Amino acid sequence: MRDVLERLDITSENDGVFCGEWRSGSGPVFEKVSPINGESLARVRSASPDDYEQTIARAYEAFLKWRTTPAPVRSETVRRLGNALRESKHELGTLVTLESGKILAEGEGEVQEMIDICDFAVGQSRMLYGLTIQSERWQHRLMEQWHPLGVIGVISAFNFPVAVWSWNAALACVCGDAVVWKPSEKTPLTAIAVTRIAERVCRQTGADPSIFSLVIGDGPSVGQQLASDGRVPLVSATGSTRMGCHVGPAVARRLGKALLELGGNNGLIVAPSADLAMATSSIFFGAVGTAGQRCTSTRRVIMHESIANKVQDSLLRAYKSVRIGDPLEKQTLMGPLIDRDAVENVQRAIGKVREQGGEIVYGGERLDGEKFLGGCYMTPCLARVRPEIEIAQHETFGPLLYLMTYRDFDEALAIHNGVSQGLSSAIFTNDMREAEKFVSAVGSDCGIANVNTGTSGAEIGGAFGGEKDTGGGRESGSDAWKNYMRRQTNTINYSTELPLAQGIEFGAGEGSATA
Repeated sequence: MRDVLERLDITSENDGVFCGEWRSGSGPVFEKVSPINGESLARVRSASPDDYEQTIARAYEAFLKWRTTPAPVRSETVRRLGNALRESKHELGTLVTLESGKILAEGEGEVQEMIDICDFAVGQSRMLYGLTIQSERWQHRLMEQWHPLGVIGVISAFNFPVAVWSWNAALACVCGDAVVWKPSEKTPLTAIAVTRIAERVCRQTGADPSIFSLVIGDGPSVGQQLASDGRVPLVSATGSTRMGCHVGPAVARRLGKALLELGGNNGLIVAPSADLAMATSSIFFGAVGTAGQRCTSTRRVIMHESIANKVQDSLLRAYKSVRIGDPLEKQTLMGPLIDRDAVENVQRAIGKVREQGGEIVYGGERLDGEKFLGGCYMTPCLARVRPEIEIAQHETFGPLLYLMTYRDFDEALAIHNGVSQGLSSAIFTNDMREAEKFVSAVGSDCGIANVNTGTSGAEIGGAFGGEKDTGGGRESGSDAWKNYMRRQTNTINYSTELPLAQGIEFGAGEGSATA
């Protein structure tokens, strides 16, 4: 463990502020304890309001220069960042595991997401396309172009401590913006390690390192400032719906833009025609992967009543086979939750399932034996519930899966869409009509709707995000790059007259403006 930290330049005490140079933050000192065994990994000196001010000022200075750099030239920094991440993939993946508790395969997979989005952004740098539009006026050209937006605030969550930053930062960088990153205070070390890598790359390419700034601090001292700061035209925030209800209005009050990626109460329908082996495997990964702490984790399985017992029995066998323990060991499928509060939150939800008439089919116990000493472990839980019970309307951020049944497909859609969240969704069916209806305008109301693959594991090529209480934001692929730029419409008159649009005539005599 110490060897990995040393190779990533993580010491026992670390500066939590980077604004072109590392600053010893004058805010509170955070001690990061691993959820694996309760051991202290390192301490971080967090940012004060003054540290925040210095960081924003330096990032804005860097933006003023960076925005005039040609986009393909900007992409060289992102290309080298991707290569540097490749070189440190194992070490960074291990640190993600040590700090968040997700298994090593998922930790390294998260770093691979960073590499992939860097590759995507490099290509995107030559495709920041505008439009030429047919003008209604003689000898006029109407066009649309995109310009860099400014300083972008990125607030990331503990469950994907580095990937979400990269989705924003790689695209913002090629779009000509500077980025100020406020990571979760639960995972500060991965943020420091990645920022050190980005700093080295910037010094190699001649870019101002302040385009990748870092302020580690809690919500009141840093997050609220970022949300309220008129110098930050876009705040991209990932976290709970509750968090988004604070960030969104704060940004809106100053007429800024908020890109919100919030909670998901993701449903998966299993139809009578489904391949049950595929469905079970997908549900198993979607519900147990990352100990149920993905925003796209499968939360609700909506099974046709004719196959419900088969699906439940298959899941029960899979759940009983789960290897729980040290996430650094290859045979482990489920590591710890992020902290003891997270375990307690799931325990409270399980209690409410029982109170509201649900049945615990399997699991849900805390694991405190010698093997798990000091860690934040529990067994994943299966619960059979009625769709309408109150606790199932909310996202419980942990390995708690609700099983429910339906009789006809319209009922399944109503159950699926009958929650306030709208991130990810899936159906397993071999009925073409059901599949097509699920992805139609009258089907899933989520931002992501999949057929014969699960709710979890989105690729970076598609825009990621959801509707309703999930916030409406989109990150990563497709045309999400437009979030980080400002649109400008231009009219160029190359005639010797001054016609107005819509045939309007204004004034009279020589020199008047007419259509």
